Amino acid sequence: MATLVSLSLIVAGLILLTLGGECLVRGASSLANALRISPLVIGLTVVAFGTSAPELAVTTVAAFSGETDVAVGNVVGSNICNVLLILGLSALISPLVVSSQLIRRDVPLMIAAALAMLLFALDGEFSRRDGIWLFGGLIAYTVWTIRVSRRESAEVKEEYAEEFAQPRETGVGQILGNLLLIVGGLILLGLGSDWLVRGAVTLARFFGISELVIGLTIVAVGTSLPEAAASIIAAIRGERDIAVGNVVGSNLFNILSVLGISAVIAPDGIEVSSDAIRIDIPIMVAVMVACLPVFFAGATISRWNGAMFFGYYVAYLTYLVLRSTDASITKHFEYVLIFFVVPLTVIAILVGVVRSVKLTRQGTV
Repeated sequence: MATLVSLSLIVAGLILLTLGGECLVRGASSLANALRISPLVIGLTVVAFGTSAPELAVTTVAAFSGETDVAVGNVVGSNICNVLLILGLSALISPLVVSSQLIRRDVPLMIAAALAMLLFALDGEFSRRDGIWLFGGLIAYTVWTIRVSRRESAEVKEEYAEEFAQPRETGVGQILGNLLLIVGGLILLGLGSDWLVRGAVTLARFFGISELVIGLTIVAVGTSLPEAAASIIAAIRGERDIAVGNVVGSNLFNILSVLGISAVIAPDGIEVSSDAIRIDIPIMVAVMVACLPVFFAGATISRWNGAMFFGYYVAYLTYLVLRSTDASITKHFEYVLIFFVVPLTVIAILVGVVRSVKLTRQGTV
């Protein structure tokens, strides 16, 4: 009976989070458009950040209630899910050509934020001071993004304008409607996050699974649904920069804002488990670093790359399940990842970069 109640809370929480995130994104983007904000800026900030609203709601609720493993697991798991699962599925649907200079500038910042997260975690907690540093980074990033977006190519601006530009009605009724959507979205996010955290924690304790693993899997995938919808739909429409930019922007937001705000409001900081420091956060950093050569070379994220990312996500989930059940098998699985999967990944990335450089040179001759 307890299991059924927990599952019901999780499902209901995910539904409310999805609806709340959608209302928030629609209301905020329409309001920004009515205020004459550039569609490119709306896409890179309002929408990318809005799709991370479920992570923010769940992580802050978990941190404030003392469920720190769920809070950390949600941030780390969502970032891994964004790259391996969402970007992988998007590339499987339609190969993604990373043409935007802005996205390639954001990738090093995403990696820097992930390294900062790892550095802050080494003492075993994210303190209030760490949270202030992270949130300060978000403010600087947002200002920088708005300034740099003015120099973006006409092609990218047109792509974002086509997706996010709407009739600019500035009437009182339109503004009030958007504000109601935002408020309603926040209420749904708050309620949904509370139900999801309670259901996930109860389920973890019932089955003897660590709350960190629950945060890395069920909670992380569930709160990443808005990013999945936005990126996959963009890939189907051929909007390559939106599909990739949404993932990069959301990952930055997860670290700088979601973790930053949660660390600031948590009564005693956010405790970080040894498993997260030793395994999960380094895996998140490695996943982001793997994007660097592909994005920087302006290469196509091909269907093969998408299949590779998706396969790695399945392998990571398998590893998490094994880690919760059988320590001896987990050790063997770790060796397979280190001595087979990692070298194979490095070779695949290098081949893709070399191929991209050759194509670039041929195009300039």
